[in-house]
Amino acid sequence: MSFIPQVPPPLPPAQVSFTGERGEFRSMVTKGAALELVTFGFYRFWLATDIRRHLWANTSLDGDSAEYTGRGKELFIGFLVALAILLPIYLAYFLITIEAERLQELASIPLFLAFYAFGQFAIYRARRYRLTRTIWRGVRFWMDGSGWAYAGRAMLWGLLLVVTLGLALPWREAALERYKMQHSHYGNLQGKFDGRGWEFFKNAWWLWLLSPIALLVFPALPFLYAEFKAREWRWWLSGIRFGGVRLESTLPSTAFYGVYWSVIGWSMLFSMIFGAYTGACTGLVASISGVSFEQVIGPNSQTSIPLLVLIGIGYLGLALALSTVMRVYLQRDLWTVVLASANVHGIEAAANVRAGGELASALGEGFADGLDVAGF
Repeated sequence: MSFIPQVPPPLPPAQVSFTGERGEFRSMVTKGAALELVTFGFYRFWLATDIRRHLWANTSLDGDSAEYTGRGKELFIGFLVALAILLPIYLAYFLITIEAERLQELASIPLFLAFYAFGQFAIYRARRYRLTRTIWRGVRFWMDGSGWAYAGRAMLWGLLLVVTLGLALPWREAALERYKMQHSHYGNLQGKFDGRGWEFFKNAWWLWLLSPIALLVFPALPFLYAEFKAREWRWWLSGIRFGGVRLESTLPSTAFYGVYWSVIGWSMLFSMIFGAYTGACTGLVASISGVSFEQVIGPNSQTSIPLLVLIGIGYLGLALALSTVMRVYLQRDLWTVVLASANVHGIEAAANVRAGGELASALGEGFADGLDVAGF
């Protein structure tokens, strides 16, 4: 009688949890936003690093938290190097359009295409940088592949997106994500993306049909956008693979309604407060100077200078409040909502992973910041 070994049943899916305190994150980003104002925006590199460290360290999978090892100094240097490359391009275009004003409109087309290609290259390289600074259980994620090859694919899919009036978006996202994931690794586990464009389209086709109406009806647009992003996140997460490790998301389609409407509500409230503050400052300046309200806001009024100073202070306060709200809701809260829906199958396949890969430079993220396409 032969002995047949018993195959152990697969482990139940591991859940991802987040343990960070909301108040701690809010205090961190409020302080960071204030330092951004004082440093004319240069503190954003260190703030982005602090945010990632907080989110990574408080994200736990199968009892172990992740670690982010990036540094603000790396991002700052990467930005300066990228700026040194981008500034001559801006200057060259400016000089060309001065010499050929009649061709200025046509000249903007190649510039737009060049910056779009640079932007896609930057998105790929920025992801590569962030991945190589992410560690779980002592093993680093890493990424290879070509940023320019990715940019070329993005350019072709972008053209198809224009031709199809946006209907090719699901297939574009699937194709670009497949390229990124097949060049992503966790140690010696290679990444893979199993999401299909048809699956995405099938779950969100009606959103394309309603989008023209939503653009005209304000209350409908936030709901439609929140619904689209939730379906996109669920589709994207459920397609991620690393070797035998598989992600699955149960994110409800209504998961982001509260997040986006909270941002809208706070933004409207702060804008109304800023409007009331501006009116009060105008009345105060008029009262002190002994002139009418109309004279204070007139173009030739000498009292407009102190008024502008007061309004400038109020605007800085508005910017500080809005940046805090955006980061709390669209980074921290969105992160926690997405994580709460994630399950990881086959986590045992990551038990004996060997380290691999090399660190990537922060130049890509510098490009992304300089072109204003920096993702989180």
